[in-house]
Amino acid sequence: MLLDVRNLTITGQSEHGPVDVVDRVSFSVAEGEVHSLVGESGSGKSLIASAIMGFLDPRWQVRADRLWFDGKDLLSMSKQQRRKIIGVDIAMIFQDPRSYLDPNDTIEAQLAEAILTEDLDAKHWWSRRSERRQKVIQLLHRVGIKEHQQVMESFPFEISEGVAQKVMIASAIAHRPRLLIADEPTTAMEPATRAQIYRLLGRFHASHKMSILLMSQDMGTIMPESQRLTMLYSGQIMESGPTEALLKEPFHPYTKAITSTSLYQQSQCQPKTHLPTLPGASPPMQHLPIGCRLGPRCPNARRQCVVTPSIQKFRAHVYACHYPLNSAGKEQGLKRSDIVRAEVDSDTEQEHDND
Repeated sequence: MLLDVRNLTITGQSEHGPVDVVDRVSFSVAEGEVHSLVGESGSGKSLIASAIMGFLDPRWQVRADRLWFDGKDLLSMSKQQRRKIIGVDIAMIFQDPRSYLDPNDTIEAQLAEAILTEDLDAKHWWSRRSERRQKVIQLLHRVGIKEHQQVMESFPFEISEGVAQKVMIASAIAHRPRLLIADEPTTAMEPATRAQIYRLLGRFHASHKMSILLMSQDMGTIMPESQRLTMLYSGQIMESGPTEALLKEPFHPYTKAITSTSLYQQSQCQPKTHLPTLPGASPPMQHLPIGCRLGPRCPNARRQCVVTPSIQKFRAHVYACHYPLNSAGKEQGLKRSDIVRAEVDSDTEQEHDND
């Protein structure tokens, strides 16, 4: 397993005291796998990505039973040890690329800085500059930027959002990382540009067997190559499983609601038709509900939901729900009926013995 996360908890400070904004999240990314982490805004996706990269402010407390990359414990590493992995074996694409590009440097200067001296073939320092420039041009061509001269001479504020994201991808793949974390890389982009970015990521995944952890807000923006899907809501895992199986037969009400909305938007809708939506909004950090955090919005919520559901496994799915849907719900209902029947049979036997 390339990335292994077990019971990751990220605690922040609110006016009412410490709050577990990310609550015991577990998932893994295998070598060469595309794993999509889907959740609404505020679900904790960016916090999880920053915890893996080691970018979180010291005010956030990060705990985990396991936060391993390629068998190495990231939490126990020093900053110097972590820097040898981050940016080389692990790279990240951010939501707003312009905010992470230096406004005072040209694109060429920033991409040239991303190329390590160890990756250059030139033996003498005076010939390294021209080789770096050639490698920058190659990187821009690989991400689909043909007019390299104009882009190289530009500053970040002079290029479009789509081109800035491609530049960010070029910087991230400069060292051919084993794991690429893409934190909503197509936010606020036009559909054509969004499709172009995902085709680009899919090409790198296919050609270099690069693992990708993709953060997304809805099902409509996950990569077609996604092999595994994890649903995240308000810092808690709702459901996880193979993408195709999970979309076909979701076990969690949240997965079903998000899937239905996405599929409905893609289909041909009649004018003035109400879209299927989940009522309410994600709770703020200061007022997280007890138990299952989806409870106040869940259409299947009952009294038992004030208790945090344990992680259950059924077939290839992992889910956290007291009242799951479809096959898992039928199986769980069958088990409950068997327990009740066994208790009734036991009482009947006791009555006969007493007689």
